[in-house]
Amino acid sequence: MKKGDKDQGPSVRVLRVGEQVRHILSEIIARGDVHDDVLATHPVSITEVRMSPDLRHATVFVKPLLGKGEEAVLKALRTNTAYLQKTVASKVRMKYAARLKFLADESFDEASHIEKLLRDPKVARDLSAPEDQSDV
Repeated sequence: MKKGDKDQGPSVRVLRVGEQVRHILSEIIARGDVHDDVLATHPVSITEVRMSPDLRHATVFVKPLLGKGEEAVLKALRTNTAYLQKTVASKVRMKYAARLKFLADESFDEASHIEKLLRDPKVARDLSAPEDQSDV
C-alpha cells in the first residue's frame, strides 16, 4: 500500500501516542492533580484518545462512572484544559504539545441500544431461524 492510501487506519505511532496520552490523563485525574470540585467528586474514565495524524490534536473521550454528571464533568475538563495540556506535554516527548478536546463517549450508550434491539423477541426469532430457510 502507498503512503497516501485512505483505507489505512491510523499509524502505529499515532495509536501509541494516543494510548500514552490516555494513560497520562487517567493518572492525572485519578490522583486528583486537577483541583476541581466536580472532578474530585465524580470518578471519570478516559475511554479513548484519538490523535490527529500530525499529533497536534487529541480528541479525548470520557465517561463519568455510573454515567452521572456528564455535562458537569465535561465542563470541568474543558475549564482545566490548559493545565491538562501543559501536564501532558511535559510527560510526552513530542515536538508540539497536543491540543486536547474533550467529548462524551457515546459508544456505551450505542452498545446498550444495539443489545436491546438484539434482545427484541422479533429479532431473536429471526436470528434463530433455521439456516436452510435463508436460501428460499
